[in-house]
Amino acid sequence: MSSRLIGVGMGPGDPELVTVKGVGALRAADVVVVPVMAASDGTDVGERGRAEATVLHYVPEEKVVRVVFALNERTDRARREAAWDAAGERVARLLQRHAAVAFATIGDPNVYSTFTYLAQTVQELVPGTVVETVPGITAMQDLAARSGAVLTEGTEPLTLVPVTAGSAVLKEALAGPGTVVAYKFGRQAREVAEALRETGRIEDAVWGSALGLPEESIRPAADLDGGSLPYLSTLIAPARRDGTRGGKL
Repeated sequence: MSSRLIGVGMGPGDPELVTVKGVGALRAADVVVVPVMAASDGTDVGERGRAEATVLHYVPEEKVVRVVFALNERTDRARREAAWDAAGERVARLLQRHAAVAFATIGDPNVYSTFTYLAQTVQELVPGTVVETVPGITAMQDLAARSGAVLTEGTEPLTLVPVTAGSAVLKEALAGPGTVVAYKFGRQAREVAEALRETGRIEDAVWGSALGLPEESIRPAADLDGGSLPYLSTLIAPARRDGTRGGKL
């Protein structure tokens, strides 16, 4: 019988936003893998990440397996690939001993998640592995709820942009008619603020980080001063609206 690898979305970090199905998947799995950042020598930095902290609200620590990923590696592709390979091999060994291995990922496992790369690697190493995912609440949904920003109305499009793709991609999206959500923009906060001003989208925009955690910050985008923000900051620039109820239907 084939082993199962289940990617479980843990939401933005607030333990109360993990779905009932997600909790069930964590508890039913034989082990729960959590990703941790790699030090410069490729070893575990020892810090507890957001996914692990959320998991520990629902399963005992002895059931959790920390696996190193180059989560913070953006420039050295060879080092990043080597870390993915090593992580895949570690999880493959777990699947050879266990019928069900869960992988906990912040947000949703099908939205900019490390789980995608892990699943590809594992399926090559352990043919026949069944890959499943349990959806999680995304940061844009949580920020919309906490800030009161409406993501979409009527026929409005919604564009999700990782700012790591470059400011030109963000500007192109902001020039369109719909709501734009930007992920991972903390290190490019100055460029994001400039793009919002250039496209006339800064007044209604809002950004947030550490949603649902003690260090949560939610502010108008107009307050962006170019200073450094947490890497996982999220921005919502709502579509241009005239205030008419159902005006976009």
